[in-house]
This record gives sequence, C-alpha cells and structure tokens, in this order.
Amino acid sequence: MARRNKTSPFEDLIFIASRLPWWLSLLIALAAWLYLHSVAISPPPTVTDPKQFASAMTGQMWRTFALFLQYIVPVAFIFGAIGSLFARGKRRKLLEDVASAIRPGKTVEGIDWQQFEQLVGEAFRRQGFIVTETGGNGPDGGIELILHKGREKHLVQCKQWKATKVGVAVVREFFGLIAAEGAAGGFVVTSGSFTADAEAFASSRNIRLVEGAELKRWIAASRTVQAHPSAATPVQTRFVPVQPSVPSCPVCNSAMQKRVAKRGANIGNEFWGCSQYPKCRGAF
Repeated sequence: MARRNKTSPFEDLIFIASRLPWWLSLLIALAAWLYLHSVAISPPPTVTDPKQFASAMTGQMWRTFALFLQYIVPVAFIFGAIGSLFARGKRRKLLEDVASAIRPGKTVEGIDWQQFEQLVGEAFRRQGFIVTETGGNGPDGGIELILHKGREKHLVQCKQWKATKVGVAVVREFFGLIAAEGAAGGFVVTSGSFTADAEAFASSRNIRLVEGAELKRWIAASRTVQAHPSAATPVQTRFVPVQPSVPSCPVCNSAMQKRVAKRGANIGNEFWGCSQYPKCRGAF
C-alpha cells in the first residue's frame, strides 16, 4: 500500500508492526523489552588491559542505546498492534459490506485496488490462514499477501482487472516468484477472469487461479462460516510441488539449467536458462 516517502525510523517500526498480526506485534514488543532492558541494566566490564578499552567502549555505547531503545521499540510495536487491530476491524467491515452489497460502491467491482487486496486478505483469514500484507508495489504489483498455514507458505497476487482477462504472462511471472521464494504454492486472485492459456499453464503447476465469481462465493460463505465454523469449505492448497532445484521453463516447459552470465550488467551471476537454448531463450 502507498506510504509517504519521508518517515522516521519510529514510524517505520509502527508501519511494520501494523502489517503483522496484532498478537505477534505484542510478542515482539515483550521480547524486545526483555532483551534491551537486560542489556541496559548490565554492569560494564572491568577493564584490566588497554586492549580491552575499544570493546568496553563499544559495549558501553550499546548499553546507552539500549537504555532508550528498551522503551522506543516496544512502544512502536504496541502502537503497531493497536493499528493492526483497527485495520482488522475495517477489513471485517469491508468484507461484510461486500457480502451484503449494502452500497453499490461496496462490491468486488466497485472498490479500489487497495480495498480489493484487503478484501482478499480477509477472505483468506476466514479460511484459517495467517495473513501478512506486504502492500505489493501498487495497483499492479508483485506479491500482495503471504499466507501461512502450518509449516507451508503460500503467496498471493491480486489483480483487480475489470475489463481485461488476466493472461498467461502474469501467471508465468508469478510462477518464477514462487520458485524464488521457496513457497509451497500460490494464488492469483482477480475480480474478473483468466485467459485459457493462463488456466492451462496453472493447471499442472502449484498455482491456484481464483476468478471474481469464486471470490464472491468465498465472501458470501463467510457469514455462514462465522455463524457455523464447521460449515466452512477449506481452500484447496494441495498443489503440484515446486522443484526449485530443476524448475520448468516458463516458455516451453522444458527443464531449466543453471548458467553463468558471460556478458551484460549481470556478468558472473548465475541464472536459470532453458535446456533447449538456443531454440528456446526462456530464462529467469
């Protein structure tokens, strides 16, 4: 989500904490205070050798910083936890408004892209996922949500495309992000629909495509889930596992090979190149 360009470190901490679940921010606040307080009250070491003077000065500087940080860091995370609670309330209300369609502007098609990301995140929370909002890179960014359920991590990309179908290029790029992040799978969620090529590409991979019609069913079912949790239909997360060691080419689906760039700005860096090169020039 958009932020102001100039912020203080204190504001940055509050912003980070507000993106986390409120209970996690409170745990971090407690852990930070316990650690920093123990450093702040620790006695300075006795210097018996001139060689120890530099380390003693460094230790004293850290104790001085800890004296202030023991209050600043926990307070920032407490403020962030409060902000997270308020934000969660707004997301719940947004989902309820969209589910009931009380106002024309409160529909999947009527809300803006930021509200769309919040709505999708709340829909996943109702399915039992722990959701972290990354904010993406704007209305057409990369990874907007990170989901955790058990030990598995899933990524979510939101596309509020009302007039254009989401094409295969978007899904291919997202597949590369999943492999790079080492996630178990991912979701591409749109308020519209996907092209046939996009559906074909995702069908044999670890990507679940969620069209606007399915998202609306999730939202409509959320009321039933709130009243009768046993009636919830869990989101399918049994994906074809990613094989980061030998990924498939996003262009021709052949096995990829690790190569080293011999020219250009990335000379000397490793990258994945298609084993069918030069017939196919797929790479990431």
